[in-house]
Amino acid sequence: MLLDAKTLRGLADGTVDHTYRRWAVVRVHVGSAVRTRVGVVEVTSLDRVEPDGISADDATGAGFGSADAARAWIERRGDGDLYRVGLRVAGPDPRVALRDDDDLDADAVTAIARRLARMDRAADEPWTRRYLELVAARPAVVARVLAADVGMERDPFKIRVRRLKELGLTESLDVGYRLSPRGRAYLDATSGHP
Repeated sequence: MLLDAKTLRGLADGTVDHTYRRWAVVRVHVGSAVRTRVGVVEVTSLDRVEPDGISADDATGAGFGSADAARAWIERRGDGDLYRVGLRVAGPDPRVALRDDDDLDADAVTAIARRLARMDRAADEPWTRRYLELVAARPAVVARVLAADVGMERDPFKIRVRRLKELGLTESLDVGYRLSPRGRAYLDATSGHP
C-alpha cells in the first residue's frame, strides 16, 4: 500500500491515524507493515465503511479538512469497497541505518557488487550501475524524467530504484531520489569498474 507525502507527514506528526482505500480485493491485513520515509507504518485496523458515514472527525484523522473533502478524494479513487485503514508508525525503517553506513570494507563492496550483478543478470541488460550513476548525477529529479533518460516507463523504473533502495544505495526524496552515503561510498570504491 502506497502512502502519499501528506499522509506520511501526518503520521509522523501524529495528526493522521488512518487513511481510506477502495479495493475489490483487500490488499492488506491488520499487522501488515510497509517501510516508508517516516519509518515502518503498520496497519492497526481494517474496516469496511460507507462514504456517507465519514464524519468530520474521521476526515480530520485522515488528513482532510472536511468530510466532503475526504469523500471527494475517495470518489477519485476508483471502484471497489471502501475501507478505513488504521495506521501507526511502528518504528524506524531499517534501511535508514543501512544507507547511512558508508564505512565499506572490501567484503562489503564485494557483497554489494554480487547483489547488483544478480539484478543485472535477471534483467535483459545490465542496469544497476547506470541507474546509480544517473541518480548521483541528477538528484531530486522527478522519476518520469529519469525514466525517460534510460528509455523506460516510469513505473518499471521506480521498481528498479526501489530495489537499489533495499540495498541502502538510494533514498527517496519528496521529488525524485538521491544517492545515499552508502551508495556514494560504493560508487567511489568501484569507480573505473563497469
